[in-house]
Amino acid sequence: MDVRRVVGLAASAIVATALPLAAQQGGVATPSVFRRFANRVIRIQVSEAGSGAKAVVGSGIFVDDAGHLLTNFHVVADVVQHPDRYHIAFGDGHTPGDSATILAIDVIHDLAVLQAPTGPRPHFTLAAARVHQGDRLYSLGYPEDLGLAIVEGTYNGLLKHTLYPKLHFTGSLNPGMSGGPTITEDGRVVGINVSTAGNQLSFLVPVSDAIALVARATASGYRPPARMLDDVARQMMTYQDVYLGRLFTDSTKTVDLGPYRVPTEPAAFFRCWGDAPDEGNRPYVRTVHRCSTDDEVYLASDESSGVVELTHELLTSTSLSVARFYALYTATFARDNTPSGNEDEVTSWRCATRNLTNGTMALRTVLCLRAYRKLAGLYDGVIKVAALGTRRAGLVSTLTLSGASFANIQRLTSRFLREFQWR
Repeated sequence: MDVRRVVGLAASAIVATALPLAAQQGGVATPSVFRRFANRVIRIQVSEAGSGAKAVVGSGIFVDDAGHLLTNFHVVADVVQHPDRYHIAFGDGHTPGDSATILAIDVIHDLAVLQAPTGPRPHFTLAAARVHQGDRLYSLGYPEDLGLAIVEGTYNGLLKHTLYPKLHFTGSLNPGMSGGPTITEDGRVVGINVSTAGNQLSFLVPVSDAIALVARATASGYRPPARMLDDVARQMMTYQDVYLGRLFTDSTKTVDLGPYRVPTEPAAFFRCWGDAPDEGNRPYVRTVHRCSTDDEVYLASDESSGVVELTHELLTSTSLSVARFYALYTATFARDNTPSGNEDEVTSWRCATRNLTNGTMALRTVLCLRAYRKLAGLYDGVIKVAALGTRRAGLVSTLTLSGASFANIQRLTSRFLREFQWR
């Protein structure tokens, strides 16, 4: 996947132009928008096949007259993970609805194209939507399965701390609206509802990504993968090659912590912050420096991937004895930082510890790995590092990776370790 092309598509879909005055006045156009476009939004239900019990409710939109339906991947992920246990139906929530099958997925951008029974249906025509910060937008979907609703909000640009752009929508999206559209007053789709952080902080998948997936799914000669999980694995392998290849390069920034110089901001799309929490009258100081991104790839209800987190903990003390400080330092390094996981999805962690030098510092390291059971060739990894050779200061650094190949974990570990040095 060409990252520059993806970013270019997203940028071309978000070019500045003003909306009509009625859309900017807030509330005036909302009833009209709902009347004109509500019939293009559909309720999607994923049910457990044996009992018929509802497992997930989301939203979707028809994108042509051939029965192609667009939604989020996470709405239908249970069907991808367990095709024998779950099935998809769509409708208005008041009737049983028609069945649908998954035609194509884009797990990185959290999108899916479904094939519904054919027949003319009201639909959106996907095309680049030109908006700029502050423009009034309208989101439609089925919040908490309470019926079709419309939410007003504003466009506030692209998220900066992510490899692949998402749109910042200032509006109150709620669970169940996932996969629904966010549109302009005249019905142009700007993005697909994907997630919320509450307090009117919501996020959309750019329409450019939806256009690309629909084009692939409807191309002449296209055939769905025989096993969708194989396609998930393929997409994750491509993604992690691009994503991890950008981390800890020669341009990586550093930060000074006590007597150490350590890596920070592994790539431009990371954000970092530090703190020295007040731990009462304890005879030592703990300083924490963390880096992360807004990137996360949804795989299942209890499994996300594509996460990279970096944490440095500096311990210093002028009052603890050498023995007591060493005990504190050892306990901090021994603390279990490995993420939990569903044993049906991942294996148990296996760890190896060794002492080494990166040419300038002596380090104690531990590398822990676990494999994905259903996505061949992918692993989670935790690399922990402790600096050796000091009496009153200690550094414990942890790099957490998810959804990476073994080769990339090895390469990134090597890059990570060489960044440590004395000041």
